[in-house]
Amino acid sequence: MEATLNAVKRAEFGKNAMRRLRKAGMVPAVLYGGIPRAEGAEAPEAMPIAVDPKVLQRILHSGLGANTLIGLHVGDDQSRVMIREYQLDPVTHALLHADFYRIALDKRITVTVPVVVKGEARGVKQQGGLLDFVHREIQVECLPADIPEHIEVDVSELMLNQGIRLRDLPENASWTSLNEPDMLLVHVISPKAEVEVVTPEAAAAAAAVAPAEPEVIKKGKAEKGDEEGPAEETKKEKK
Repeated sequence: MEATLNAVKRAEFGKNAMRRLRKAGMVPAVLYGGIPRAEGAEAPEAMPIAVDPKVLQRILHSGLGANTLIGLHVGDDQSRVMIREYQLDPVTHALLHADFYRIALDKRITVTVPVVVKGEARGVKQQGGLLDFVHREIQVECLPADIPEHIEVDVSELMLNQGIRLRDLPENASWTSLNEPDMLLVHVISPKAEVEVVTPEAAAAAAAVAPAEPEVIKKGKAEKGDEEGPAEETKKEKK
């Protein structure tokens, strides 16, 4: 399902301008690939824009998340875009910046898709094993309209020491995996019940030489001057 996001062009740059922009309830962003113009006209490589962070947050928290196909409106122009990268404040998790890139619906793209587990493994229920989730994401190639929300893995029949690899998943005509077929996704392992016995004498000795707990200093809100420079926390859409 395609989402809709409105944007405005930015003409001011620098820390003070970005601070004013965020205070006004918008966040800076960049559109890569440009917006279509009249036939024969060159589109810019990158266009500085500003978007409503609340609307973008709703898109990021939807089923497809950063893989959502977005209809981006900048004035009278419209492009189909996806999120390339977004940056969050490390303390408040507020949106600080976002990058978008234009896509063509008839060209395949590479995206990262989460793996989800279905069912309860017999090796866990009957044999007391533990389900070990080895890889929670895979890369797939597909058309923008065919991006799966997730890849489902049924673990119901797994016994102790059995697993599911990428090659074991049923083929899907709408997407192609780019990871190695032998990549292990999930398996059932034996629980490790190693308990360290600590004598009272050893505990007292350890307490005597243990250093004091360091003071935890929380950093203030990360300030991003513009689109240049990495943020404290970055989410990337792998290509």
